[in-house]
Amino acid sequence: MMTRHTFLKALAAVPAITAVRLLAAAPKIQVFKTPTCGCCANWVKHLQANGFEVAVKEVQDTGEYRRQYGVPEKLLSCHTGVVEGYALEGHVPAVEIHRLLKERPKAKGLSVPGMPMGSPGMEGSLSQAFSVILFDSEGKTSVYQSYPGK
Repeated sequence: MMTRHTFLKALAAVPAITAVRLLAAAPKIQVFKTPTCGCCANWVKHLQANGFEVAVKEVQDTGEYRRQYGVPEKLLSCHTGVVEGYALEGHVPAVEIHRLLKERPKAKGLSVPGMPMGSPGMEGSLSQAFSVILFDSEGKTSVYQSYPGK
């Protein structure tokens, strides 16, 4: 029979066990970026601050990885990531990556084309409207989420 003391000790351990499980379950993102890109490093920090485990591979040209992961030419940006089989091109907000992994749409990935000011990693005094684009293996696109500028 469990005593009150034993029960309370077990109950107190639940948050620690849950935290360990959450840490172990952090989605892993592989990011391909050039060594000199500061905004790419800022995007990586954004991902880490939002619960992702990030492995960075610095490369001289990210084009090879964009092609490998099926990113359409019209959606290019400055870095490419991969998470659980989905491609991530550019400054995709972490909240949209979490949504992608929850919803699991039949798609190749997400992109924020270009380098819009105000997107994660491109923060500053200016902020412009931008959209997160969902794309499939045939290059078809749709707006996954829009963000207004300020």
